[in-house]
Amino acid sequence: MHYQILMHQHIFQPSRYFKNCHASTICALPDGELVCAWFAGTKEGEPDCAVWSSRTEKGIWSEPQKVADAENLPCWNPVLFHNGEKLMLFYKVGATIAQWQTWLTESEDNGKTWSISRELVENDRGGRGPVKNKCLLLRSGRILAPASLETETQWNCFTDISDDNGTTWTAGELVPVDREEIRGLGPIQPTLWQKSDGTVGMLMRSTEGAILYSESHDQGRTWSPARKTDLPNNNCGIDLAQMQDGRLILVCNPVPQNWGKRSPIAFYVSEDENAQKWSEPVILEHVPCEKNEYRAEFSYPAVITDGNDVFITYTWKRESIAFWKIRFLE
Repeated sequence: MHYQILMHQHIFQPSRYFKNCHASTICALPDGELVCAWFAGTKEGEPDCAVWSSRTEKGIWSEPQKVADAENLPCWNPVLFHNGEKLMLFYKVGATIAQWQTWLTESEDNGKTWSISRELVENDRGGRGPVKNKCLLLRSGRILAPASLETETQWNCFTDISDDNGTTWTAGELVPVDREEIRGLGPIQPTLWQKSDGTVGMLMRSTEGAILYSESHDQGRTWSPARKTDLPNNNCGIDLAQMQDGRLILVCNPVPQNWGKRSPIAFYVSEDENAQKWSEPVILEHVPCEKNEYRAEFSYPAVITDGNDVFITYTWKRESIAFWKIRFLE
């Protein structure tokens, strides 16, 4: 595995625009530029948390702009997706996760201006649409949104399905979980890819201390029982992207502990589209600490690919969003 780091920077100066930021998402635009979004405010869960965004202009990140907000309620976990016609920005609104509403705003000028937000699925509570990671466009034209539900007693994953380019959505079935085998609350925040035979793979954050795997043979409607992988997980967000040659790039905290520390952050590479064999983790950033403190937090990654280039963003100490551009040479 040979690669070259082309860029490593902060998208904006730490703590300049707000006290706290988290949960970035990144999307490549048709004109070759990039757009990133995240939520920010006084502190996660506070009513002043809104969705902010920045775009590249000739490769330079613009000043952050607030692009979505909710009156007296916090915003969470934005997800960007370009459906070929317009740029879509999904985000959650609500005081508690179990009561989240999913809202959508759209841009027809690559993120310069945005439509009035609307609820994705009217009167939904709990988690329709993508929960953290980007949607997947299948070769059939179907869009899958990686979704999950969280209550105080149980976590579950599924995919929301759109066959009309994101206009309407139908929830698929929950990923089966053996609650005697999988410890704790279960899986959330899935990430998706499609294999050469059409099978859709899913990796999931979990309370097990390991990333979980499932797959679908009917384009996201039903899923195989979740099973543990050898990949460590600290019960924190992960993301995966597939390169043009089929290789998989997984970004996560390689810490095998439920609610483990959020440092280091690293990427793995799999030459196998079935995600059975992975490289050793390549550390992107690390601050040693004995417990999960904000000064050592590098978390909630987002990753996309373009040819041999990989773009990664993640939360940097809750003070900024880190950005990497890495080119794979073989």
